[in-house]
Amino acid sequence: MRVGFLQALSSIGILVFSVCTMLAVGLSHTLREISAPLLDSRGAIRALVVNFVLVPLLAYGVVQVVPLDRSHATGVMLIGMGAGALFLMRLTAVAGGNMPLSASLTVLLMLATVLYLPLVVPRVVPDVKVRPAAIALPLLWTMILPLGAGLYVRARHQALAERLRPWLSKLAMVALAVLIAATLVANFGGVVRIIRTGAIFAPLILIPGAFCIGWVFGREYRGGHVVLGLGTGQRNIAAAMVVATQGMGDQNAEVMVVVSSLVGFAVLFPIAWLLARRSRRQRPLRHGGMVHA
Repeated sequence: MRVGFLQALSSIGILVFSVCTMLAVGLSHTLREISAPLLDSRGAIRALVVNFVLVPLLAYGVVQVVPLDRSHATGVMLIGMGAGALFLMRLTAVAGGNMPLSASLTVLLMLATVLYLPLVVPRVVPDVKVRPAAIALPLLWTMILPLGAGLYVRARHQALAERLRPWLSKLAMVALAVLIAATLVANFGGVVRIIRTGAIFAPLILIPGAFCIGWVFGREYRGGHVVLGLGTGQRNIAAAMVVATQGMGDQNAEVMVVVSSLVGFAVLFPIAWLLARRSRRQRPLRHGGMVHA
């Protein structure tokens, strides 16, 4: 009963966080600001290659090196193949990065994930059968439509948008805290097993490795190495969970996805904070003409 309640609470947290975050992004930016970075075709292609070729290859290498049972290895591969996480906006805000680029990159990777997972997962994990609608519809309702609604309100009622945005951002943070706590407690036994067997090293290698790949390849993405680094490190946990639950029904794979999400929070939020400190230290130097972008 308690586990069922916590899982329901976690699902509600995902929904509230997703909707509020995307609404807040739409209320904060114009359609032109969101879409402009996507016009950089070289940057967009670079982001797609990094997230859907290099990181999956890294995940494959990790499961070959770290001793994992089949279910845990599947969970790691699902994490490696899913990109376009909503948490990127929150990470970018913490890092003081380019928010419009963050939003547009999230949309690009999210839409690509909807096409990519149903095509690739059955070939990489033959036991998994993925219905495209199972991934596409949740992403549509919780991400695309709220973003569009926020953009509409911003375009038509800017004063209302400015009033709503701070409240939605606060609600998103509360939902994020509830999500993390409920997920951790509900899956505590599985989390302990992953730590005890050493399977925890798989996401501990994958997440920082993915961040480093994105950071290196993002230097030519309109100065978006911070955004692409964080966006590549933060995998699409929601999409991975959809595949693990509806395509497999393997609880151990689900727990590995959950643990990977917690590792992502533990690794990437401190990185974002350090990047913000670095940016604040360099800003006076830039203004003084000693450091050039």
